[in-house]
Amino acid sequence: MEGLHNNYLTELVIKQKGTHVEGIFGYYFRDKYQSFFVKGTYNPKTREVIIPNIPLIYVNSNSTVNSIECNTNFRGTLIHSRAGSSVSGTFYRDEKYKYTCLDIKVSYVLDKSDNQQDSIYTATNIHSRIWKPQDDDFVVDAAAPVVASGPSVPANMAGPSPVPAAVTTQAPAKEVADAKPAVVKATTAASQSGPASSLQIAHIQEDNERIAAAFASRKTVVSNVYEIEGDSVRLSFYDNGEIDGDSISVFVNNQVEVTHQELAAKAFNLYLHLDSTKEVNDISMFAENLGRIPPNTALMVITDGKNRYEVFLSSSLTENAGIKLKRKK
Repeated sequence: MEGLHNNYLTELVIKQKGTHVEGIFGYYFRDKYQSFFVKGTYNPKTREVIIPNIPLIYVNSNSTVNSIECNTNFRGTLIHSRAGSSVSGTFYRDEKYKYTCLDIKVSYVLDKSDNQQDSIYTATNIHSRIWKPQDDDFVVDAAAPVVASGPSVPANMAGPSPVPAAVTTQAPAKEVADAKPAVVKATTAASQSGPASSLQIAHIQEDNERIAAAFASRKTVVSNVYEIEGDSVRLSFYDNGEIDGDSISVFVNNQVEVTHQELAAKAFNLYLHLDSTKEVNDISMFAENLGRIPPNTALMVITDGKNRYEVFLSSSLTENAGIKLKRKK
């Protein structure tokens, strides 16, 4: 309705395999569409479908650009009748979000006119592909060499058209508080006038060297190791607490990939294709500043298409915060 009403239009394309279901969940909210892969369970006796870990934009968001996400779980009941098949249920909030998010009721009706459900489902790979990157997201291939024009996009994460890759820059601890973003993106947007100039590339390379030196001078504290189902993950970074101007850089396997990103209620996303030649892939957060309330803290949400992990990171001008990602055997 021209983006004026906070209603959700959602669709499930799922298949049942015994007591399990898997497939695609997509939804429109105001002026934004998102879709991703889901897995859940089905109880033949009660005909109950349960799908965990489905993020939805907060229902009272005035804008999808500066929105926040509520993590929900879906529970619905399948009903068969002569009139057709339907699923009625609820996206209910996690207990930790009970004071900020609302439960959302939904009713699905089987689309008998859609004969392409099987082809839509089989054309995808639920283990290796997750959310489609948006224009302001970063895409990184950890196995690709770092070049000034940006890392390559892994084939299993690319959408119908090329998605943006990014190389950004950073300065040492003394300079980062006043640093300004220097980002080069390869994108399909019509507003792009062309590739980066040689001067821009030289500036990026120079800043990359400075930030790498600053990063290496700090101790990296690894908080945990997470097992990943597929070969790609989505890393979403939020400010953990009051929005106080925290700005960070992100390193993958000790290589700078994203810099000058201010933490906010709306996440910035990094889509990462893991380096399969390494037993573990290292993810590190470098504090560009301490904001108004030290230290520099962030909530990082790791999603691999099946599992979702929330990681609280804290970094300072002497320590980097890190985790390790390991492919599940």
